[in-house]
Amino acid sequence: MEKVIDWAKSLNCAVTVSDINGTIIYMNEKSGKTFEKWGGLDLIGKNLDSCHKPKSQKTIKNLMDFAETNVYTIEKAGIKKLIYQTPWYQGEKVAGLVELSLEIPTEMPHFIRD
Repeated sequence: MEKVIDWAKSLNCAVTVSDINGTIIYMNEKSGKTFEKWGGLDLIGKNLDSCHKPKSQKTIKNLMDFAETNVYTIEKAGIKKLIYQTPWYQGEKVAGLVELSLEIPTEMPHFIRD
C-alpha cells in the first residue's frame, strides 16, 4: 500500500478545502490556527456558509458553479495576506474549493522575468 504524505499539514500558509457542497473536508495546522476563533480544526465537517457573510457565500458558489478562481489581498491586524480560492477537480468535474491564505510582506518585490 502506498503511503500518502500530508504535504500541506505544516506549511506556513493556511490551506482549507471544501467539497462541492461547501463542507470543509480538510484544514492544515495553519488553517486551524487562522480560524481558531470560529472553531479551528473543529470546522472540518461544517459548511463554509457558517463562517461567511452572504456576499462571500455567493462568491464561493459562483467559483464552484463557473469553475472560476478568485485572488485578492487583505490586511487584518497589521498582517497582509494573499487569498487564492480555486476549484479542485475529480476528473473534469469541479469537486470543491481550495483556499490558500499566505501572509505576505507589506512591501513585496515584484520581478518581471524574460
